[in-house]
Amino acid sequence: MAVKPFLKWAGGKSQILDDIRRKYPAGLGASITRYAEPFVGGGAVLFDVLSRYPVRDVYISDINKELISACTAVRDKVRELVRTLKNLESEYISADEALRKAIYYRNRERFNALKAAGSESAELAALFIFLNRTCFNGLYRVNTHGAFNVPQGSYKNPVICDESNLQAVSDILQGVTIVCADYRESRNFIDHNTFVYFDPPYRPLTATARFTSYAEGGFGDREQSELARFIDEMSGRGAHIVASNSDPKNADEKDDFFDRLYSRHNIMRIRASRSINSVGAARGRISELLICNAGELR
Repeated sequence: MAVKPFLKWAGGKSQILDDIRRKYPAGLGASITRYAEPFVGGGAVLFDVLSRYPVRDVYISDINKELISACTAVRDKVRELVRTLKNLESEYISADEALRKAIYYRNRERFNALKAAGSESAELAALFIFLNRTCFNGLYRVNTHGAFNVPQGSYKNPVICDESNLQAVSDILQGVTIVCADYRESRNFIDHNTFVYFDPPYRPLTATARFTSYAEGGFGDREQSELARFIDEMSGRGAHIVASNSDPKNADEKDDFFDRLYSRHNIMRIRASRSINSVGAARGRISELLICNAGELR
């Protein structure tokens, strides 16, 4: 069966996967034997690569500890995870609207308590998936105290436990190195035989479009510039690189921030849909960037 992301993720790449796939290096699975994804998020590109190519060594990371704990639990504890999710699903789906609300906020409180305690349990992972499937738009957002604070969504029949896909994801993640770390930690993995896909928090198109705070800290223009320097460094090693980001020209035709930042690379503008934005003008079909380093590309 086809392996798909087990999480909904703001900015997920499933809808533009065909465009990204065209930028996979020609030698992927042959001369290019390694794959790295230092901002793994929902993992749409990861699962596509692993489903299609016999890469030998795979490294994924993210600074979102709960996301990484969920990925690790799917890989290592999928049976326990599925049992817990089935119980959560059964209780939630059978409840009326008022009881669903109570169940959601009770589970959110339990998740935050486990998170604050530093848990890496299958229960935490199950609650993470439950909240992802039942919260508003699948967002992951934390407050200033690090607590998950997204309200309940209004789904009539959410799929909370997709057992067959979770098992398929578990199978395909066997042998994958999963790390909770800043993207710079991938430096020790990346070499000239590596294909790297970078999907950092997008640069906001407007002052109010701040959906980049999926972890404490933030990712502003300084961080974008630091990432560009890191990409230049990895490109200098001979790694094959594709990176995604927002296109500032959607909001301001004169904003050439990324055009200047990645002037030594190939920049492609593609069309994508955005459903999460506080400004109506920035919703719908807009332009996004694919940045590729020089080299033989499909």
